[in-house]
Amino acid sequence: MVSLGLEGKVIVVTGGNRGIGAAIVSKLLELGAKVAYTYRSSPAPDSSALGIQADVTDPVAMEKMAAQVEAELGPVYGVVANAGINRDNFYPKLTTDDWDAVIDTNLKGINNTLKPLIPKMYERKEGAVVCISSISGDRGNIGQTNYAATKAAAIGFTKSLALEAARYGVRANAVAPGFIETDMVKAIPDKVKERIIAEIPARRFGQPEEVAWAVAFLLSPTASSYITGEVLRVNGAHHT
Repeated sequence: MVSLGLEGKVIVVTGGNRGIGAAIVSKLLELGAKVAYTYRSSPAPDSSALGIQADVTDPVAMEKMAAQVEAELGPVYGVVANAGINRDNFYPKLTTDDWDAVIDTNLKGINNTLKPLIPKMYERKEGAVVCISSISGDRGNIGQTNYAATKAAAIGFTKSLALEAARYGVRANAVAPGFIETDMVKAIPDKVKERIIAEIPARRFGQPEEVAWAVAFLLSPTASSYITGEVLRVNGAHHT
C-alpha cells in the first residue's frame, strides 16, 4: 500500500471544528497523522484529534496553542491555516467592522498561527504549510471585496514564504477551493446556486473531502516533496 508518509506527523489545523477544516482533520487522522485543531466557540463532535479553544486573531492565544501542541503531541511538522470567516456585502455598504473582522481572522490569523511555529520548523529542517485560499482570491467575487482581498493575500503570503523557507527544508503551498458544499454555500439561495452550478464545467459543487485530499497531498513529505510555492485549485474547472 502506498503511503503519503504522514503517519505520526504532528499537524495543526486552524478552524478544524466544522466544514472544510473538519474534513481536513478527519482525513489527516485517517492517514495516520497526530492532529490538533483550533476552534473559536465549539469543538468538533466525536473527533479523536486534540481540540484547543483558541482564536486565531489573538497572537497570545496562538502562542499558547503552539506550546500545548508540542508538549502533548510532539514537534509540529505541518500547519494548515484554514480558519476563516466572511462578512459579505456590496462594497459601499461594507462596514469598517466587517472589513476589519475578515482581515483579522483570514489574514492576520495566518500570521498569528505561523509565527510561533515556523522558527521551530526551520530549526528542525522539516515541515509543510498549507494556506487555504479561495476561488474568490483568484478571480474576485461580487459582495466579497474584504474576503477576496484576504484570500488573494493568502496566495501572496504563501508564495513569499515558500521562497524564504525552502533553504530550511520547509515547504509552503496554498489550496484554493471553489464552491464547496459547506454551511457557507448551503446558505446561498437556490436560484443563485443553480446559476453558479451552470457556470461550473463539472456541473456540481465540490465536497469538503475533495479539498482535504488536496491538503493531504501538499502536506505529504513523499508525494509533494519538490512542490512549494504553488496554488492547487479545487474548483471543477470553474477557474483555471
